[in-house]
This record gives sequence, structure tokens and C-alpha cells, in this order.
Amino acid sequence: MKRKILVTSALPYANGSIHLGHLVEYIQTDIWVRFQKMQGHECHYVCADDTHGTPIMLRAQAEGITPEALIERVWHEHKADFDGFHVEFDNYYSTNSDENRELAQNIYRSLRDQAKLITTKTIEQYYDPEKEMFLPDRFIKGECPKCHALDQYGDSCEVCGATYAPTDLINPVSAVSGATPVRKESEHYFFTLGACTDFLKEWTNAGHLQPEAANKMQEWIGGGLQNWDISRDAPYFGFEIPDAPGKYFYVWLDAPVGYMASFKNLCNSKQAPSTIAPSPLRGEGWGEGKSPPDFDAFWNAEKAAQEGTELYHFIGKDILYFHALFWPAMLEFSGHRTPTGVFAHGFLTVNGQKMSKSRGTFITAASYRKYLNPEQLRYYFAAKLNSSIEDIDLSLEDFTARVNSDLIGKFVNIASRSAGFITKRFDGKLGGMGDQTLAQQLQGAAKAIAAQYEAREYGKALRDIMRLTDLANQYVDENKPWELAKQEGMESRLHEACSVSLNLFRLLTLYLKPVLPKLAADVEAFFNIAPLTWQDAQTLLPVGHAINPYQHLMTRIDPKQVEAMTEENKATLAPAAEHSPARHAEKQTHEIQPIAETISIDDFMKIDLRIAKIVNAEHVEGADKLLQLTLDIGEGKTRNVFAGIKSAYAPEKLIGRHTVMVANLAPRKMKFGLSEGMVLAASGDGGLYILSPDEGAKPGMRVK
Repeated sequence: MKRKILVTSALPYANGSIHLGHLVEYIQTDIWVRFQKMQGHECHYVCADDTHGTPIMLRAQAEGITPEALIERVWHEHKADFDGFHVEFDNYYSTNSDENRELAQNIYRSLRDQAKLITTKTIEQYYDPEKEMFLPDRFIKGECPKCHALDQYGDSCEVCGATYAPTDLINPVSAVSGATPVRKESEHYFFTLGACTDFLKEWTNAGHLQPEAANKMQEWIGGGLQNWDISRDAPYFGFEIPDAPGKYFYVWLDAPVGYMASFKNLCNSKQAPSTIAPSPLRGEGWGEGKSPPDFDAFWNAEKAAQEGTELYHFIGKDILYFHALFWPAMLEFSGHRTPTGVFAHGFLTVNGQKMSKSRGTFITAASYRKYLNPEQLRYYFAAKLNSSIEDIDLSLEDFTARVNSDLIGKFVNIASRSAGFITKRFDGKLGGMGDQTLAQQLQGAAKAIAAQYEAREYGKALRDIMRLTDLANQYVDENKPWELAKQEGMESRLHEACSVSLNLFRLLTLYLKPVLPKLAADVEAFFNIAPLTWQDAQTLLPVGHAINPYQHLMTRIDPKQVEAMTEENKATLAPAAEHSPARHAEKQTHEIQPIAETISIDDFMKIDLRIAKIVNAEHVEGADKLLQLTLDIGEGKTRNVFAGIKSAYAPEKLIGRHTVMVANLAPRKMKFGLSEGMVLAASGDGGLYILSPDEGAKPGMRVK
């Protein structure tokens, strides 16, 4: 039965370049969408740049241009990156659009007037008297009220991991002007999320989320849902709230509405696709013989239920709260349909660590494309992806080895060793298949591979496809067409062996097409066939089918290309003051913070420093900087410590290591649980380095 599906990816913010971490999501989504289209379903994939908020406004001011000019320029940069990685949106739009303004305001009015879910409250915030603007938390810096580290953000400390209100900061400073902010009251508008608790309990448990995401939502709901501040004061780049002059929608209200706006733009577009969107940005339109979908059939609650349409959001786990609580509540109580599924994925690490500018692993999409084939990254990501929320790692060494082995040494190798004989010896026409047992085995795998793509278990799908590729290569090795071509009277056998090999290659290409669309298109041109659909797995190319001369399909990765890419990113992205740990040791060029006030030996002896073994390390849901460490200091029990070292270390890399901790620090109750000590780390020069003692140290030993 033909399905009607609408798919979105999270909206990239129009304040920076697309990097490899972003691409995990868009590649994951694009593979799923391409698979659905190969199945013959009606599937629409829309996205947009997220364009509102204080950072956009301030960056435009710094560049001396309007926010509109900035977001249009970034739109073209983002679109070029997505095109370069073969991420094929049906519409790529902007949240700064008439459609988005109208939809956001209508949803707000419904929540205010019909659902009675909008309230107002006067709150106190920091205000920059020089810029004459209220300051978001991330635009205030000062001294941490807990550990007294300097230059910390207004919401949390990167050194000790404490969370706090901006008004708790000591000696706060505006990151915008450098002025000392003052406290000022303002009336804000709130969405009463707590009133939606019963609905959200049911919705989050109804199969719309991955199990681990559903469990986390239940935890948050159980802790009590707070009213959501949906307003910001002028000056602010965004949409003004109806009937509230000088008040603007917080970017997170209108950003998800951008999914709807992009789709509406697609539905309303009557023109043919354009390669470059004019200003104002517009949709890509419809070709001859096609008609746009019905907006209400995908978004109106009643009509969507009648039509049986489906809606899926692919997102990163860091924005799960917005998509699994705020967004469905907004939709439900404004008369719109809620998502069929919200699929969250984990973060990307590179070589086992967080992407780093100093190491050259904070790699932009544009930089990657200068050196390497985008489809090779699509393949590697797909081989790592599954339906869970776990992080994935891009090991650059493994990436090189796997691509060269799987795609060049195995897959492309099948065609390169067979196609030339068909062209030279048989006028470019395929022969009979003879024994079709192997071909039927490959054909029989179509259903299982389809189920894996549907379930987003791409890694399993590719492992199965590569096992089939091994069988095809085994067939080529056993029949040795290069040997048959030298022997008299073996023309028929040679023709059959090459024809079987190429039919196997066609089936494997079909299975890889959602992952490798450009290579698949090249293979389709080589075979002189129409674009492959999933149903084509049930057929083979007939005797006499004419193919075109074989052209080289893919080049091996040279490790020097990878090295050049990382070196370029070190040079172009790393700030001058940011160095790798190795350079610190070699040149001692880093700046050190001033030595603290002198203390007595008695003061120092009060601090009990102990060697601790890290027996477990985990991410902390909802925390951008914290890792949860389980430490053994020889007490016969373990201690729980929250450490603000997530920016520097993947948790799996810490397990089993020794570190130094402050053992007699009073336990501190944090938002995420009780922290029973503090791990020591060195910070500065853009890095954070956990202190690891020599291997001879044992848990519990005192450091003096």
C-alpha cells in the first residue's frame, strides 16, 4: 500500500557553517527518504535554515549588514553543502518567511484564545545599558558562584559543572559590549506546558519515540513541567507576538513551525525547480506532470487522520526536549496533528574525541569536499548508524580502510573485472545467466534489507550487503574471466561469467542506492537502464541487453588526502591562542592564568587529594558539558562525580583510567544528581586536560 510521508531534519542555524557533526543527521534522514521513494511511496523531505534570535542579530551588526543579507548568504552556503553531499530536499527554505510568520502567529492565537495556555509574568533579567537590550544567558559572563572560576557563562560553569541563574554570577559582564549589566524587570509570555502533562504522558508512551527517549521524557514529566518562556524583548530579530508590541517569539517557538512553513511553501509553489533561490527565498517548485501535496492532509489533525498521512522528525538528542514535549503540545492544543515518530541520534566524535579545532577534526562540509568524495562519508556514517541514540565515532584511519576495502576492493571491483570483456568481446551485450542460484540468493535478500532500512538499522543493512558482495567476488574469483579470455573455446563461458557478475553488481547497486545515490546513477548510466526502484530487485537484465562502456566509478582514499584535510582545518579554523596538548609541552607558548592568592601550608593540608580510578563514565542527558563519573578511591564503595569535561573526552575513553580528585569536598546537589567530589583538570588555551597520574599510582593513594 502506498504511504504518504512527510519527513524533516532539524533546522541548521544560520550563524555558521555545516560541519561533519551536522551531516550525521542529514545523511541519516536522506538515506531513509531515498529508500521510501525507491519503495514507491509518496515521500516529501523538507527543511529550512533557522534564522532568528540574538546571535543572528549581533553577527549581522558585527559584519555591518542586515540580518536578512546574512541569512540569505548563509542559505546559499548551506544549500551548496547539502547538494554536495547529495542530501536531496524537496524543499529547503527559511524560517524568516511569510508562511512561517502566519503559521506561528496562528498557532499562538489558538493556544492563547482557544486552549487558554498562554500566560504572562513579570521577570527580572540582566540588561545591557550600553546596547540597550536584555541579555540571553550565553551572552553574560562572570565568576562562577560555586568554584569561582573566571569567564564562565551565565547558565553553567565549564570548570566545576555547576548550573545556576545568570543573576548568581559574581562580577557579571555583558559579552556583547563589556558593560556591567543591570537587573531590569520585563513582562514575558509563557506557554503553560504543565497543563499539558496528561496528554504528554500518554503521547510519549505511545510509540512515537525510541524507548530510551520515552524513558527520559517520563523522567522529565515526573519531575514536573515548568512553564515555557516564549517571548523576548526588542531589539530581537524574529517575529513580533500578536497584540504585544516590542515582544518577539523566542526562536524555539517559530523554529519548529518552520517545518510546516517549508512544506506549505512547497505545496503552494507552482513553478519549475530553480537551482538558485532568488530573494526572498522560495521553494523549488514542481516539474511537468506533478501536482503539489495537500498541506492540510499532512498537518490538520482531522484530515491527517482521515488520509493516514505520516510525519517524522529526525533530530539530535540534544534537542529532544523541544521536539518530544514542547512541539507535540503546541501542535495538539492548536488543532494540528502530532508527529508519527521523532527519531533522535547521538553526537559525532572524531578519533574517539569531541570534534576539535586544535586537532583539525572540526571539519566543515566544504573543507571535506575539497579533498574527499562525499559518498564515501555517507557510506561510513551509514555503516555506523542504527536506530538508537548512541554516539558514533568517525575514526579517520578506519574510515580510510573501510571505504577502500568495502567500496573499492569489493563492490566496484566486481564491475571493473567483468565489464570490459562484455564491451570488447560481445559488442556490449549481456549473455545468459546459466545457473541463477547465486543471483536468486541476492534477490531473496531484498525483503530483509528493506526492513533494516525502514528501521534505520543502516549498519546491519550494509553488513548484509557486504556479505552478499563477498559472495559475488567469490564468484568472480572462481570463474576468473581474465583467464577465460585467454583460453580457446571459452567464449560462451566467459560471456556467462561476466553477465552473471554484472547482474549481481546491479542488484548490489540497488541495495546501496539510498546510501550512494550518485554512484548508483553512474551505474544506471553504465547499464543503460532507468533509475532503479526496490521492485527491480525481482528482475535480472535480459539476454542481449546492451550496456555502455565501463567508466571508473570511485577512487581509493589516499591517507595523505585525510592528512591534508585535517591540517587545513587546523590552519583555518583554530584560533591563534588554541594549541594542542603536544604543542604546549614542546613550545610552552600558552598563556597561564595569574597565580592565586598565597595560602598557608595549613590551608593546603585541609585539601585531601586522592588517586581515583574511573570505573564508569556516561553522558548526562540534558547537560552540554557534564560527564557522570563513577570513581573508586579504595573506600569499598564508589563515588558519583559530575565533571565538566565533556568537551574534551568521550566517556568510553576514560573508563579504567586514573585521575586525581578532591575527596573531602562537601557533596553538592546538582540538577542531575548528587556530586560527591571534584575531578582535577587543567584548563586554558581552548583545551581541558584531565590530570592522570603515573601508572604506579593506586586508587586511594593520597596526593601530597
